[in-house]
Amino acid sequence: MAYQKIVKKIPVEKRDKLSDKLLNFVLKSKKEGEMPSGLANTILSKWQRGPLTTEEGLAALLEAAVLLESEKTMEFLEQELQLAAVAKAIKEAE
Repeated sequence: MAYQKIVKKIPVEKRDKLSDKLLNFVLKSKKEGEMPSGLANTILSKWQRGPLTTEEGLAALLEAAVLLESEKTMEFLEQELQLAAVAKAIKEAE
């Protein structure tokens, strides 16, 4: 999916908060078995190399959060971060 293109629509000043929240969603999800191992490895690799606020790190986190906790992720994007265009782009990409 085009998560890297979607991440480009997220203002830099909102990426720290988004990264923290998405990581929280992924780590606390009860659906962890649904995440492909390749995606988990990508997130871990990006995390080891630096903050997950880079475009690549955030794209992987966003993909995992949408896969595991779609409703929470979309609600957070639309209501707390006021990123309705990003949420719409994700819905259209699915």
